[in-house]
Amino acid sequence: MQSLAWIDYLIMVIYFAFVLGIGFALKRYMKTSTDFFLSGRSIPAWVAGLAFISANLGAQEVIGMAASGAKYGIATAHFYWLGAIPAMVFVGLFMMPFYYGSRARSVPEYLRLRFDEKTRGLNAITFAAMTVMSSGASMYAMAKLIESLHIFDPVMQSLGLPRSWIFHLSIVVSALITLGYVYLGGLTSAIYNEVLQFFLIVAGFFPLVYLGLKNVGGWSGMIESLEAKGLKGFGHAWQGMTNAENNPLGVEWFALAMGLGFVLSFGYWCTDFLVVQRAMAADSMTSARRTPLIAALPKMVFPFLVILPGLIAVSLPTPAAAPANAEAGGLGANEGHAPGIGIIPAKLTSSGEVEVDTNGKPVLDYDLAIPNMLLYYFPTGMLGLGLTALLASFMSGMAGNITAFNTVWTFDIYQAYIKPQASDKHYLWMGHFATLFGTVISIAAAYIAAQYNNIMELLQLVFAFVNAPLLATFLLGMFWKRATAHGAFYGLLSGIVAATIHHGLTLPAGAASGVKGGWAFVAHTYRNEMAQNFWTAIWAWTVCFVVTIVVSMLTRPRPDDELKGLVYSLTRHDVDRTLVWYKKPEFLGVVVVLLSVALNLIFR
Repeated sequence: MQSLAWIDYLIMVIYFAFVLGIGFALKRYMKTSTDFFLSGRSIPAWVAGLAFISANLGAQEVIGMAASGAKYGIATAHFYWLGAIPAMVFVGLFMMPFYYGSRARSVPEYLRLRFDEKTRGLNAITFAAMTVMSSGASMYAMAKLIESLHIFDPVMQSLGLPRSWIFHLSIVVSALITLGYVYLGGLTSAIYNEVLQFFLIVAGFFPLVYLGLKNVGGWSGMIESLEAKGLKGFGHAWQGMTNAENNPLGVEWFALAMGLGFVLSFGYWCTDFLVVQRAMAADSMTSARRTPLIAALPKMVFPFLVILPGLIAVSLPTPAAAPANAEAGGLGANEGHAPGIGIIPAKLTSSGEVEVDTNGKPVLDYDLAIPNMLLYYFPTGMLGLGLTALLASFMSGMAGNITAFNTVWTFDIYQAYIKPQASDKHYLWMGHFATLFGTVISIAAAYIAAQYNNIMELLQLVFAFVNAPLLATFLLGMFWKRATAHGAFYGLLSGIVAATIHHGLTLPAGAASGVKGGWAFVAHTYRNEMAQNFWTAIWAWTVCFVVTIVVSMLTRPRPDDELKGLVYSLTRHDVDRTLVWYKKPEFLGVVVVLLSVALNLIFR
């Protein structure tokens, strides 16, 4: 049985001290609201680019993608090559000029400039709810990790407290550390910590993938093991997509291309202020446009760092279950869990029984793919580095959502509707206060995330409600000057209602009615949560798109003069002729798209 040694704890303590130190070092520079919320628009392109991708490297990226890799196979890479890269190129080339050029402080504020106050208010409220839910998912994943690896067991034992409190203590500790450095240094602190976290994640996960592939006999050995377990198709990204029953994702090509490749991906990367905020903090328009394109380059190879561990975890031999009362402080891949598949164990209920779905099948705990892989392969010291990389990913996810929340709350809710004429010093104070209560709400959201066995699916559901209809609003607003404020508002509201109705009438196979859907009436059953999420997003986007057009045609548009700089056809597009050809955003965008197409062909 493996145990954490003092060197492992030391590595984690040094990391926590370092991230808090960055916050203390930057505190004296946080003199205005612009400094705190937008880093004074002074971040270089390469720093903003790494922060752009690192803000997305939270629980959904590391734990969630590995879990999805174990559950769906290499088809999970669609979340990168189809569900991220095209959208990142689009936002860099076409949408950043509007975000950055309008000098808006947030995405909802751009909606106010393009449409009106009520559209901004609706988006601000739904986005604020989404950020705290996403932050809560990161907290849940971190607490699950700490609980599974018994990191706090010695502390609890010395205090005479029960192990059942570890989950709750972990959530509070992770929240306090993130709160500390964001409260002190604002967005700048979050950005530079995200750059640090990016390199930590690469350093911690590259040796894990190398050791895992070497152990299972390389790619071919892993595929042979998966097929022997009946998991055919786990090594292909596109084969079988013509039929939902013949591929691991459980969706046909249309739902994949439309739901993930367009609605969810463009909805997230083009409208989610969490990532857009990093580009808006860049030091120039050119840097802002290059930020998502720079981020797209490492994004393309991240499937090999975060998805492959999930496939390797499933392909490994399934060990026998360890006793639930194993010695405190020890580490075991399946400690206290019934055997599942590979080193992915079955979930246990609070009474210690194997949790089953409505079909009587064990519910596998896919979120343990990465923690169990670390335990399986890493020795003392390396284990500390791997765990620190995991903790870094959770910190970046929490911090990214909290910085987005405090900005939207302060400017788009508090200043807009509660106290519009306060001083800049007062809004800076409110930003600090919003950081505090946003963290508290995120803690509550962590307990909702505990209802899912794959947090990636929970987050995709949240995006389907918020980002999917918002994408239709933005596309029509930026590229159709006839779109009106009333059209945007009622379209966005209708899209959210459509997502709610679809969720209430559908249910994934094996799930009970409630949080996962079917709470109104089960009219249709999907093969799994992912298929349900894709179709929820499709319905939300389609309804918003249609309603916005219909209402806009029946209402009066704004004069063209008021839309300059906000609509593509009415905006002057200046080209920076001082840049050499290979530094231009357009050239970088073409390179990124070609590399993405090549990866899709190789792993088709």
